[in-house]
Amino acid sequence: MTTAIVGAGGQLGRALTARLPDAVALYRADLDITDPAAVGSHDWSGVDVLINAAASTDVDGAETPEGRVVAWAANATAVAHLAAAANTHRMTLVHISSEYVFDGTVTDPIVEETPLCPLSCYGAAKAAGEIAATLAARHLVVRTTWVMGDGDNFVRTMLGLAARGVSPTVVDDQIGRPTFADDLAAGIVALLGAPSGVYHLTNTGEPASWADITRATFTLAGRDPADVTGTTTAAYFADKPHAARRPLNSVLDLTKAAAAGVTLPPWRESLAAYVKLELGR
Repeated sequence: MTTAIVGAGGQLGRALTARLPDAVALYRADLDITDPAAVGSHDWSGVDVLINAAASTDVDGAETPEGRVVAWAANATAVAHLAAAANTHRMTLVHISSEYVFDGTVTDPIVEETPLCPLSCYGAAKAAGEIAATLAARHLVVRTTWVMGDGDNFVRTMLGLAARGVSPTVVDDQIGRPTFADDLAAGIVALLGAPSGVYHLTNTGEPASWADITRATFTLAGRDPADVTGTTTAAYFADKPHAARRPLNSVLDLTKAAAAGVTLPPWRESLAAYVKLELGR
C-alpha cells in the first residue's frame, strides 16, 4: 500500500511521515491543494491512500474577511479537490477534522452522528470540508481535538511561561482532551482498514480544562500548579471582541474507534513523555 501525506510539514504531518517513512510526503511547495488544476494534474499513480493533514488553523484570523477566504479555501474547497482526485484514482481519502464543527453545548461526550453546528468561521469551513471528504467513495473523516506535536502548540507555550517564572491565567470552562500528534498518527494508521465513515480519535483519560492541562504541565516542569489561575472563556475574551467563539464541550466520544480496535494512550501519560522530551532539548 502506497500512502501520500498532504500537509507533511505540519505537526500531524511530521508525525505521520515519521510513522510512515515510505509514504510520499507532500509539502505546500510541492502541491497547492487550493488549486483544482494542480490537484487534478498531480501524479497520483500508485497511491492507494491519500491522507489530508493540511489545514488553515488560525481560528481567530478566520473571523476576518481575508482570513475567512483563506480558511474556506484550505479547509473546505481544497478537500473537494482531493476528494475528486481520490475518486479519479481510486484512492482512500483520510481527512482530519475538528470538534469545532460542533457548538459544544451538549453535556455528554459528542458522538459522531451529532448534527454539525459550528460557532465560528473556522468551524464552518471545517464542517464543509467534512462534507466534501464524504464525496470520496472510500473515505475516513477523523475528528480530533487540541493537537500537540513538533511545533508551536499550547503545551510548548506553557512550558515557556513556566521556565520564565510567569504565573498565567488560563481558561477553565472549556473541557476536552489534548491529543498528541505521535499518538494520533499511530491511531490514523491503525484505522486505515476500517469501514468508510467518521471516527473520533483523541487521547483517552479524564477530560480536563485548559487550566488543568497547564497545571499538569507546570507540575511536570517543577512549578507549583497553584501558580495557574483559572478564568472563564467569557472573561478571557472580554477585550477580544473579534475572537472566534469556542465550543465549551470538546469531549469526543471514542466508542466507535475503540470498537474498530483503535484506542490512544491516556493524555497524562503522553503529556509526561512530551514534557520530558521538550525539557531535554
